[in-house]
Amino acid sequence: MLKVDELSYSYPSGDGVNHISFELAKGDHLAVIGESGCGKSTLIKALYGLMDLDQGSIYWKGDKVLGPAYNLVPGYRKFKHLSQEFDLMPFTTAEENIQKFLSRETPEDNRRRSDELISIFDLEGVKDQKVKTLSGGQKQRVALAQALANPPELILLDEPFSHIDQFLKHRLRRRLFQFLKKEHITCIFATHDADDVLPFSDWCMILKAGQAIDFRSTQHVYNKPENMYCASLFGDINLLDSKEFELETNQDRILIFPHEMNVTERAKWTGTLKHSYFKGSHFLLELNYHSQTIFAHSQSYFEEGSQVNFEPNSEKIKLRLN
Repeated sequence: MLKVDELSYSYPSGDGVNHISFELAKGDHLAVIGESGCGKSTLIKALYGLMDLDQGSIYWKGDKVLGPAYNLVPGYRKFKHLSQEFDLMPFTTAEENIQKFLSRETPEDNRRRSDELISIFDLEGVKDQKVKTLSGGQKQRVALAQALANPPELILLDEPFSHIDQFLKHRLRRRLFQFLKKEHITCIFATHDADDVLPFSDWCMILKAGQAIDFRSTQHVYNKPENMYCASLFGDINLLDSKEFELETNQDRILIFPHEMNVTERAKWTGTLKHSYFKGSHFLLELNYHSQTIFAHSQSYFEEGSQVNFEPNSEKIKLRLN
C-alpha cells in the first residue's frame, strides 16, 4: 500500500532525512522514534507531500505522492496530517471544527460521526466552546477528532499526545488506536514516548541524525535492540560484560533491561545503592558497581548507601532474545 524508496530531504542547514526506505500494508501502524532533532517531523511532512524531495519516491497504492511543486495545495488528498501546530478555526466551536470537512448532504451521518468522535476524545464538555478559549490539550483533541471526521486512508501524526494531560493520555491513546484499527486506517506517528510505541505500533523505525538505523516489528526492535542508543529510547538500560556476569551468549557485551535483573540476598554480585526511585509497582535501583552504573527493579525498599546483591536473570534474557 505505502512504498517509500530512498526518501531524502535536506534543509539549507544540512539537517533532514536521508535514504529512508520502507513499506506498510493497509491498516499497519508505524511508530517513528528518536531523540529531538533526529528528523521525525521532517519525515512526517515529507510523507504527506509538504516537501519536494531531494531524492527518492513515495507511492500510495501505486499513486505517486508529489510535493508542492506539483500541487496548488500541498498534501496528498488521501492522507491527513496532524502537526504540532494544529490547523483549527479559532472563532468557531469545537464541534464545528470537527464537522469542517464533512459533506453537508448527509447531516444525520455527520451528527453520528461527530458525536462518536466527541465521545472518543472526551470533548462533551467543550463541544460548544469556541476553539480560541480551549487549552492546548483540548485543542489537540479537537484536531485529532477533526482529522478523523472524514476518515483518511493514512493518517500522519506528529507527537499526537504532547499537549494532553497525563491522566487523560492513557485512555485517549487506547481509544484513538482502537478506532484506527477498527476503521483499517494506516497510521504513522512520530513520538518520543515508549508508552506510545510498545502497545500501539506494529512496526517501529528508529531515527538518528536523519538516518533510519532500525526498521522492524516493534517487538523485535525492543527485544533485540541494535545498539545502546536504540535500547535507551525505551528506558534505562545496562550494558554488561558477558564473561564477567557469566551470560551464555556469543556477544562480548549484552544489553539488559532493569526488569531482567534479580535483586536477592543470594545474588552473586554486590553494588552500592546510589538512588532508589519509587515507581508504584516497584523500585528502580541505581547501583554503583566498580564505577559502573547498574539499573535494577526491586520489590523491596533499600536505604541509599546500602549494599545490594544483584544478578542478571538468565531465563528472562534468553526468553527475550529467542
